Parts: sequence; C-alpha cells; structure tokens
Amino acid sequence: MSGQKNILVTFGVVLSVSLVASTVSVLLASCHYSRFQFDLLNAICGEVVEQAPETKNIVSAALKKSIGGNPDGVSEEGVLSVLGYRTSDFSGAASQQNILFAAMGFLTGILLFIVTFLYRNKIEAIRIRTLAEYLEQVNTGRAAILSASGEDDFSKLEDEIYKTVTFLYQTKDRAVRAKNDFAENLSNIAHQIKTPITSISLSVQMLKQNASDTFPPCHILQDNGTNGHPCCESFILYNKHLEQIGKQLLRLTYLEEALLVISRIDAGTLHLQRDEVDVFTLLVLAADNLQELFVNSCTSVEIPEQGEMLVTVDLDWTMEAVMNLMKNCMEHSPGGKVYCSYAQNPLYTEILIWDDGEGFAKEDIPHLFERFYRGKNACEGGIGIGLALSKEMIERQNGTIRAKNKPDGGALFEIRFYSH
Repeated sequence: MSGQKNILVTFGVVLSVSLVASTVSVLLASCHYSRFQFDLLNAICGEVVEQAPETKNIVSAALKKSIGGNPDGVSEEGVLSVLGYRTSDFSGAASQQNILFAAMGFLTGILLFIVTFLYRNKIEAIRIRTLAEYLEQVNTGRAAILSASGEDDFSKLEDEIYKTVTFLYQTKDRAVRAKNDFAENLSNIAHQIKTPITSISLSVQMLKQNASDTFPPCHILQDNGTNGHPCCESFILYNKHLEQIGKQLLRLTYLEEALLVISRIDAGTLHLQRDEVDVFTLLVLAADNLQELFVNSCTSVEIPEQGEMLVTVDLDWTMEAVMNLMKNCMEHSPGGKVYCSYAQNPLYTEILIWDDGEGFAKEDIPHLFERFYRGKNACEGGIGIGLALSKEMIERQNGTIRAKNKPDGGALFEIRFYSH
C-alpha cells in the first residue's frame, strides 16, 4: 500500500474503535444518569412525604399518572421503593432511545472496522499477488524491472526481492558465459588433439608397410614363436609396440570424439530429434553395432521380443547411450551374457540392461555417471566418459537412468523414458 492508503486504513481503524468506545461510554453514562434521577426524585418525594404525610397518596397518584406505577418486587429503600418504583421506571423512553443510539453506534463502529480490515486485506492480497506474479516471470525468464508501488510494509520485501533477482540474473549470466567458455575450450582441445592423432595414425600405417623392408623374413620358428634370430625378435617387439600405439590411438580418437560431444552438450548446440522408436529395434541395433566386440570377448547378448513398445527419442543418440551400457556390462562379464528386457505402463517405458558378472563396487555406485570417473573394476583403456554421456542423452529426452547391483549378482542399469 502507498502512504496515502496506509493513512486511510489507520484512520478507519481509529474511527471504528472510537465509535465502539463512544457507544460503551454512552451506555454507561445513561445508566448512571437514570440512577441519578431516581435517587434525586426519591430524596425529593421522601422529604415531601415526611413533611406532609397526607400528600403520600397525591405523590403516588402523580407518579402513576406520569410513568405508570410498578408494584412488583421492590428492592430499594426509600419512598419510591415503598411505592413500588424502580430505577428503570424513570428512564423510560429516553433509556430505550439511548440503547437504540448506542446499538447503532456500536454496529456502525463494528461495520467500519470490518470494512477497513477487509480493505487492508484486499490491498495486501493484491501486493502479494503482484510479487508472486513477478517471481513467476522470473522463473520463466520474462521478468521486467520491478516498479516501486509506494512505501508500505511490503516495500522492504519488494526491494530485497528485486536485489535477489538481479543478483541471480548476474550469477546466471556469469555461469552461462563460463559454461560456454568451457565448452568452447573443450571443442578447441578436441580439434587440436585431432591433428596429431591423424599424423600419428599415418605414421603407424607407414611403419607397418615398411616393416618387411626393415626386417628380413624369418622362416624357421622355435617353440616360443621365434627362430632365435635377433632380427626376428626385434620384429616381434617392433610389432608389439606398433600394436600398443594403435590401441592408444583408438583411445585418443574416442576421447577426441567424446570431448566434441561434451562441448556440444554444454554449449546447448546438440539438437536431438524426437521420433517414435520401437524399443526392441533400438536394442537390436545397439547390439548389432557391438557385434564384433561381443564376438571378441566371447560374450552373448539376450534381447527378448515383447511386442511393440514405442518411445519418443532420437534413435542415433539413444542407441549410442544404450551401446555404452551394453559395452560396460560386456567388459565386466567377459565370456558371460548381457541381458535386456523392457516394459511399458501409462507413466513410463522401462528398459533394463544387466550382466551376470561381479557387479559394481559399492563405493563406485554414487559416482558411476560422473565425467572421467573410472571405477575400481574399470577395464584397461577406458576414459570414464561413456556412462556420463549415456546419462546426458537419456536425461535430455525426459528420461532417468540408475545403476545398482542385482541381489543375485551382476550389474544392472535401469532406464525410464517418461510419457509426459
């Protein structure tokens, strides 16, 4: 409320309280005045009757004619009481008028107080609603400058809200800039890594092609895979180093691709398509892309067909997320089996992927989806980014993912894509 409205409300409250107080005062004064009249008349009539006892009947008749005597239950001493009169008999119509005026004043005061109270509550409700609408605009990013509405009890709150919102906007802008800078730096680093990776890959290929010229062929091999000739031993060692370099190049290539994806996610430039995809098709395509790895690790995958169940997701990126989960299960249960199942209800579609290995270390479970985190039982060559990317892809498509251990052993990933 503004200062003028605040004064108006205060004036209304004071006026209503004054009317109520005045009404009570009038009632008390009326009662006192009636009592005073009775005592005064009682004294006068008593003196008259005492001086001239024969006038008693005359006085009584005059009083009866004036107010109508009341012989019922006398409790006061004095000639009027003896004659059957009470204090209320002498207030009469005046007393009724006083009571009527007092009641009207009392009701007017109460009504004025209620109106003032309701008016104040209405003004406060409007101020609270205005502040609430402003905060809703802040949450949706459409907040304008909060204009001052005057000096009242809400002014300080209004000022503090505006200061807090301004500080939050500034903090958000700084955070967005820092995030964009970080994403840009990641992208730059990834692109810078790509050049030496390509150069090293070409060099390795050339070394493999020239290996036959560098080392003469060895025809007679011993039981340990060599023929005892120093050149053959050097050739084997040479190939071993080239193979190790090739593995590290693959790891760096995957890291470079992961950094590019992370930078696009953080910068908000990774746009996902939303198409209806059958869950069975999604799982089969993910398993087919990992077929070579499954064969090399002697691991099988089981995907039961449970009827058509559709989810609205980006097929390529969701398949990438599922592949990371299947690959994680395969690496922790080599020679075993990776299982998949899925179900659907009105709220969400659930996909379960698990293995029959040893499961996750208990201390690793809270950190499994953190970027670059490598668990206690992580395989050699991993960089700790696959599960983090899977989580990003699933959560950006109105989904959730959770990792836990099965009661009978094995690691379990639980994915849920919500319908709304």
